[in-house]
Amino acid sequence: MKLRKMSQLALASGIGLAVAATLTACQLVTVDYVFLAGANGLQSFAVDSESGALRNVNNTSDKPISTGGSPVALAVSGTYADLYAANSDNNAVVHFTIDTSGNLTKADSITTNETPVALAVTPSGSALFVLSGTTTATLTEYTLSSGKIGSAVATEALTIPSYAGDTVVPTALTTLANGSAVYATVYDQSAYNPGGTTTSTANPGWVFGFGIGNGGALSATANSPYRAGVKPSGIVAEPANRFVYVTDFASNQLIGYGITSSTTLNFLISGPYKTGNQPSAVAIDPRGKFLYVTNALDSTVSAFAIDLTTGIPTAAINTTGSTSNTTDTQPNAVIVEPAEGRYVYTANTLGNSVSGFKLNPNTGVIASTQATPYPAESKPTAIVAVPHGNHSLQVVTN
Repeated sequence: MKLRKMSQLALASGIGLAVAATLTACQLVTVDYVFLAGANGLQSFAVDSESGALRNVNNTSDKPISTGGSPVALAVSGTYADLYAANSDNNAVVHFTIDTSGNLTKADSITTNETPVALAVTPSGSALFVLSGTTTATLTEYTLSSGKIGSAVATEALTIPSYAGDTVVPTALTTLANGSAVYATVYDQSAYNPGGTTTSTANPGWVFGFGIGNGGALSATANSPYRAGVKPSGIVAEPANRFVYVTDFASNQLIGYGITSSTTLNFLISGPYKTGNQPSAVAIDPRGKFLYVTNALDSTVSAFAIDLTTGIPTAAINTTGSTSNTTDTQPNAVIVEPAEGRYVYTANTLGNSVSGFKLNPNTGVIASTQATPYPAESKPTAIVAVPHGNHSLQVVTN
């Protein structure tokens, strides 16, 4: 009887272990948290490690986290412990801390003199850059201390050379991974004004570059500003600090620059490169191998493979023979998640959704994730992601 009972216990134990193993195998593992800015606030998602599918967390699908206004731009710190949101309606930039479960807690805020349109944080977390304005463009640098926004230490008016009175519209912002420079894109509405009149003969599109010195001092990079097509809409720097890429919304192209003397931009000689219609945003994977462009008019995202020596992007052709992949309606922001560099997400303004794609790490080609698109906040305009737990970040090794 005793042996029989022991056998039954062993059998029951074995069954229990098998069930536990099955449940563990099916358990969702979160590798990143994704934060989305929409008309009513911030929404949080968790990224499933196996499928890339997004699920709502912290009840933000029912009640978005308020920023006190309508957020249009987001940025995260290099430590991924802080998130910054810029409101277009009350000129506020709000700082939130991020805990290990993806919860956001409002910490502090500032009010800018003009409407903020883009944000960037130095990788070291020492400075926050705010690009603002509607008819003039201003770049302002604020100190950061443990994530808290401090005082403004530098302010630069972005005016077109020889056309100081022109109407200038700011669009996008990025910093180099080594923290040595910041770049801002603008276009001259006096020279490019579809449906309206023009009063200027200036080149419409520009990139302004500034080196970041001791104490946050800004100094214009050599030959700045740089021509950037007609209407630059997005900008990104690759993680090895060698190349910068800009989308030109009006000309349906991607413009590439090589970085010389640490911060100076020079056109890649083979560019510009064709995109879909009305390219609105651009992102690079954490390894610096692949680049993704959202095309607002087409409702697609285009994939490019980057030559790590020359920086030249080449369209990545998917299994259907196309260089683009369908998103929901009007994608205006794009990210590659940082924990594994395996998934790409777009914020779709008119689709009120996020589209997800799985990235082929060998070719850069992407394919739709499970159950995409994912319902989201009304009119999402910005998206960022932070790695969860001890998942290592993907970085360029060459």
